[in-house]
Amino acid sequence: MAGPAPSVALAKYACPACGADAHWNPARQALVCPYCGTVSPTVLAADGGLVKEHDLATALRAVPASQRAWEQDRVSVRCQSCKAITLFEPGRVAQRCDFCGSSAIVPYADTRAPITPGSLLPFRVAEAQVRERIRAWYGSHWFAPRRLKKAAMTDTLHGLYVPYWTFDAHVQAQWRADAGHYYYETETHRDQQGNRQVQQVQKVRWEPASGRIEHFFDDELVAATQGIDGGRLREIEPFPTTELVPYDPGYVAGWVVEQYQIDLIAAAERSRQQMDGQVRDSCAQQVPGDTHRNLVVDADYSAQTFKHVLAPVWVLAYNFGARRYQVVVNGSTGVIAGEHPTSWIKVTLTVLAVLLIVALLFALVNA
Repeated sequence: MAGPAPSVALAKYACPACGADAHWNPARQALVCPYCGTVSPTVLAADGGLVKEHDLATALRAVPASQRAWEQDRVSVRCQSCKAITLFEPGRVAQRCDFCGSSAIVPYADTRAPITPGSLLPFRVAEAQVRERIRAWYGSHWFAPRRLKKAAMTDTLHGLYVPYWTFDAHVQAQWRADAGHYYYETETHRDQQGNRQVQQVQKVRWEPASGRIEHFFDDELVAATQGIDGGRLREIEPFPTTELVPYDPGYVAGWVVEQYQIDLIAAAERSRQQMDGQVRDSCAQQVPGDTHRNLVVDADYSAQTFKHVLAPVWVLAYNFGARRYQVVVNGSTGVIAGEHPTSWIKVTLTVLAVLLIVALLFALVNA
């Protein structure tokens, strides 16, 4: 069933020359008409603005009304394959999901008004650069099929704004553990032939230890998308959050925006787990000696804030044989991650070549 298409804009900016919709252009870092090429003189409100942090405890109790119901005149569609929800202008017909390429696109009626994105990272890596980088990336993988290096499947490339949550927190943690110090003792024994053998045996001397750490987490990222695998996203992180600008519809003009599908509560829990893991690792590094056991960490978090932001990601999804593949590119830094098909002909030839070399070396040694 075809639903409204992933429109490329969440707001319209008329070209001053021809009246067509101007789109945000990463290469020009401006609103540019895709028809006549005119650069719009519009100055986005985000220039010189302040990216605001929100108190986490207050938001978890009740999201302020001012943070709800953004872009209510837009249409949402959901992919039945990857579950991604994207926001579009009405009046278009969706053909395929921009995340996975599936044609199973259906209208989606959201039951809760989402929190408004307060800031974003504008696209900085242009489409032409991304296509060349993907071709080079494919070319650097020897076992990828040869025709991928030429075609690189870049006809299915889409630029998307992916939802993220960022979290800040100040933590003070006290820890205690048993610190282990290695020492060695000389031991003797008889082998099976009755000969006396001497060896150094490692032992551990345990001593109680304790300490404290203090750390500030700044913009701990939690992806709120289902359209892109979380592990693959982490490969192209971090995003330069120091370059965030306050949200302005002009930046998303001409681009698809995904609505977050991991809400604030779930994201906050995931962020705390990430922070707890990092705090525990930092405490473990402070334990003196060579090893440790029974580490106990008591962490106190304060000054906890959050932001809902949009991050630019280029997504390439395509079928090769019976499998579907996805490649993602950081729209700010150009870092690439993904998977590619394997040419079993190349694998077979490589294995045969290795076996041939081994056989020749064996023949030379025994000649």
